[in-house]
Amino acid sequence: MAGLENGGVAVLENLRFNPGETSKDADERRAFASSLARFGDAMVSDGFGVVHRKQASVYELAELLPSAAGSLISTETDVLDRLTERPERPYTVVLGGSKVSDKLGVIAHLLPRVDRLLIGGGMLFTFLKAQGHEVGASLLEEDQLDTVRGYLAEAAERGVEIVLPTDVVVAERFAADAAHTVLAADAIEAGPAGASGIGLDIGPETAARFAELVASSATVFWNGPMGVFEFAPFANGTRAVAEALTRVSGLGVVGGGDSAAAVRALGFTDQQFGHVSTGGGASLEFLEGNKLPGLEVLGWA
Repeated sequence: MAGLENGGVAVLENLRFNPGETSKDADERRAFASSLARFGDAMVSDGFGVVHRKQASVYELAELLPSAAGSLISTETDVLDRLTERPERPYTVVLGGSKVSDKLGVIAHLLPRVDRLLIGGGMLFTFLKAQGHEVGASLLEEDQLDTVRGYLAEAAERGVEIVLPTDVVVAERFAADAAHTVLAADAIEAGPAGASGIGLDIGPETAARFAELVASSATVFWNGPMGVFEFAPFANGTRAVAEALTRVSGLGVVGGGDSAAAVRALGFTDQQFGHVSTGGGASLEFLEGNKLPGLEVLGWA
């Protein structure tokens, strides 16, 4: 670093090439962090997408050098704080993706804070099954049925509206060119696809209802696609939610990860939304109410 002129920048290769960066051994991480500390006199941490991980460049390095949070972390935490502690109402959360188990902590933490919760993606079938409906060959987490029933009961007690699909796009198989049809959510096995049918998207009636609820909200957090958006015939639900989110007059947040990839793949730009999070896992853990090591070490928790 001695040859670096004022205003110059030195770029290191991906730190994860070094096993010390992600080691589970704190001494190993600290040793690697010590070697990184020799490159400078202070540290600005701005990788929000990794602040939920105890890694050498995120945690131990911040202990070794005078450290501060960068503008990205400041923006992300401010947005997430607004979602958890200062939402304007009505406040709608849209959750999708494949598994209920990935969103359990978020649902539990946000149920007391939201006005309505919209459920799509593969996780919708566990909710439908919990209500007594058949789901054919659709993705189902049998071990989460009692948990989901508990959320439905808690939502009813709190006056929180859980909005489930009324129709579903059901395909004969998991493929972009699979024959498919739209069925009522409570009649998946009754359709031409039979019990072997697999739900791959929310239906058009549901997409229109979700879009209406999203666009009329003052605060919206969305995490998880509504269907298999990578296949054009099953991208309509995700597109409808994304388009509605661009019309939110208050704060509309795309929750990183697959949601951010989906909106970009469908032709939307980040500038069309109030905020697109850079940290899917970090955002979810924040919204679960968990302490994030990369923020704690900076004194931000």
